[in-house]
Amino acid sequence: MSAQDFTKLAVLFPDEVVTHSYVQDIALPGVDGAPSAGTFALVTLDNGLDHRRPTTLGPNSLVEFGTVLEAQRVRAAKGEIAGVGVTGKPFFLAAGADLSAVKGLKDREAGLWMAQLGHDVYSTLNNLGVPSFVFINGVALGGGLEIALNANYRTVSTGAGALALPEAFLGLVPGWGGVYLLPRLIGPANAVQVMIENPLSNNRTLSGASAYKLGIADALFEPADFLEQSLNWAARVLAGAETPARPNAVAEPLSEENSVAWDAAVVRAKKFVEAKTSNAAPAPARVIELLEKGKNFSKAESFAAEDQALAELMQTPQFRDTVYAFLDLVQKRAKRPAGAPDPKLARPVTKVGVVGAGLMAGQFALLFARLLKVPVVMTDIDQERVDRGVGHVHAEVDKLLGKGRISQDAANRTKALVTGSVSKQAFADADFVIEAVFEELNVKKAVFAEVEAIVSPECILATNTSSLSVTAMAEDLVHPERVVGFHFFNPVALMPLLEIVRAPKTDDAVLATAFATAKALRKSAVLVKDAAAFVVNRVLLRLMAEVSKAFDEGTDAAVADNALRPLGLPMTPFNLLAMVGIPVAQHVTESLHAAFGDRFHISSNQQALINAGLKGLWESAEDGTQHIPESTLALLDFGNSPSTAEELLHKTQDALAEEIGLMLDEGVVAGPQDIDLCMILGAGWPMHLGGITPYLDRVGASDRVNGKLFHPVA
Repeated sequence: MSAQDFTKLAVLFPDEVVTHSYVQDIALPGVDGAPSAGTFALVTLDNGLDHRRPTTLGPNSLVEFGTVLEAQRVRAAKGEIAGVGVTGKPFFLAAGADLSAVKGLKDREAGLWMAQLGHDVYSTLNNLGVPSFVFINGVALGGGLEIALNANYRTVSTGAGALALPEAFLGLVPGWGGVYLLPRLIGPANAVQVMIENPLSNNRTLSGASAYKLGIADALFEPADFLEQSLNWAARVLAGAETPARPNAVAEPLSEENSVAWDAAVVRAKKFVEAKTSNAAPAPARVIELLEKGKNFSKAESFAAEDQALAELMQTPQFRDTVYAFLDLVQKRAKRPAGAPDPKLARPVTKVGVVGAGLMAGQFALLFARLLKVPVVMTDIDQERVDRGVGHVHAEVDKLLGKGRISQDAANRTKALVTGSVSKQAFADADFVIEAVFEELNVKKAVFAEVEAIVSPECILATNTSSLSVTAMAEDLVHPERVVGFHFFNPVALMPLLEIVRAPKTDDAVLATAFATAKALRKSAVLVKDAAAFVVNRVLLRLMAEVSKAFDEGTDAAVADNALRPLGLPMTPFNLLAMVGIPVAQHVTESLHAAFGDRFHISSNQQALINAGLKGLWESAEDGTQHIPESTLALLDFGNSPSTAEELLHKTQDALAEEIGLMLDEGVVAGPQDIDLCMILGAGWPMHLGGITPYLDRVGASDRVNGKLFHPVA
């Protein structure tokens, strides 16, 4: 087929921001003293907008790209060109399919056209009559990376970030050749990492260097002269002077060893998806199915199966929910936080102070030093603790260096920025001081009073409290307007959410600086009112309170812990409890109980575990199964009102609808979208459920409890 045959699809999207395909003829240099290797047609993908609007691939963009490639095939047949290359505008190859266009495909047939269009266009790269190259100069996501996979050769820039096949995360499959081509290029185990494990691990991406190491690209060049080096490399390939090694590639037909490795990779993928999603999301399972069957598929058979999978998944409610969660919330609302003041009010932050030198304080210090690139000083009550804290940060820098995540120069600079002191006088010239001390109001108030006596009146005092009143923390200060909540989630480097808490007297300049700092730290910030536990912990602990209450009432532990598995949450309640720490969870629950009453059940059995010094309920057997040891059971006391899994799920849904309804009535956030965003970014709420409030609407809990939907249907 020709790309023009898909015009019937393209005309359905008259408002598409088109990524154009511009062709430039380049005379390739000679190799080893030989004359020029010939004329090279370089296609540059560019939507004509600056880097704030990435290039995406909607139907009109794909038709134009395919038409341009077909024209190069005609030129190749005439002997006019020796090769064809594809690259992108600065910082982008392409950020994948245009999700706005994809979600607008209203029926299965249109989805099938879209899938077939991508395959048709990309397959042209393997059928030009001359070798094809893709020069990955920047972001290459989903369909953007699949352009490269369909070509004969690939180079990548060390400056290229965000290379990935995130479709399993987005509710789709890598449907333009990725499922077939990637495992054959880099091996099935590596392909599982890229197609399954990375997407389902907070949508992790690859750097240019890591993509090269896996074998996705054949050559790695520096950004300064990336295009020039890529063209020189292409000339050497065309002249026969360069042959990529591709040590991870799998040749066909598969050897017995490779066949066994393929099966093992599929098993690993299934276990990973089960652990991450409880198999509640359809897309990851579909990726695995295509990978498993694709072991024995021809390319044509695999591409046809990808087409069918894409067409079907595009029409699922899970995909549409994912688009809402990813596009409307994570990509849009997170970048324009509701209620944030004018960014022009933000003040510069040139030095940061961290009160404390423990593990959390060390995470803060490392993040601020790496991303703000300003001096960070840590303080604690004695020199031994200070030295240990600073030493831990320096050791973490060394780990990043050892993994190739940062250069030696960056490691040296970061270490030099992080220092320690036993005196808070070291904060005298700081612009931003954050406390990381014990979660006790009087302790935090004493810290802020001591720091305020040292710093300038403009210095911001930030608290990382997860549940205490920011208002109370500031009430005795001379300048209470300088205090703001700056609540990170653990692990600090990985979790993308920051809850920014405005107390009644927090001024706009302080708030604007907090938002600007969050952006510089590459966090998504949500403005929340100063209310107990803010958003994420309040919702999570209401959920956990329902499970703990059912357990105390006599519900079997396995039933209680697994009742919410249909949601596909990243962790069961009891495992989350063990990770957070039972004393921490109990302390926060007690704060919430004091603030809101019996809605937050205080578990006597959890207190019994704390009193016994136990860190969790479960003990794992050698086969991976979990059980409660007899010695632990002897400590616990149960009622005689057990719930079934279905009853507990229903109760939890209603409890969440009630709590979120109350939070919105209290004005904790601007709207339900902000609660959705907080839960996705701060608690790993599954993308395929959309957001927590649309989910509660769908299952009827919003209407049952509140008599209305969080998102009324127009």
